[in-house]
Amino acid sequence: MDVKAISKYIRISPLKARDVAREITGMPVGEALSLLTFTPKKAAVLFTKTLKSAVANAEHNFDLNPDTLIVKSAVANHGPVHKRMMPLAKGSSAAIRKPMAHLMVIVSDEKPEPKVKGRKHVSNSAAAE
Repeated sequence: MDVKAISKYIRISPLKARDVAREITGMPVGEALSLLTFTPKKAAVLFTKTLKSAVANAEHNFDLNPDTLIVKSAVANHGPVHKRMMPLAKGSSAAIRKPMAHLMVIVSDEKPEPKVKGRKHVSNSAAAE
């Protein structure tokens, strides 16, 4: 069963948050939490909160054991952008973009299927039939 938690309008660039999301995808929840604890990035703290929320949702709403959960997916999507202006010389100005992100974590109690890279190999005996 898949259980998700979403944190919206988080003041971090989604490009920076995706690095942390890639690290925890596919890990057991306990390992992911310990990895996030020692990752020196702002996104690690934010994903820790979202992951704990997803585990609490799984435990409370669906009676799943948190020890068997795996991070099926961790995603950082684009949110709205606050646009600000910074005054410059001679009456000109420069735009300042303050991006936001929507963080989503999906945990599951099912074993993930191994990913196969490239094309599937067809043996000669199967091709002859």
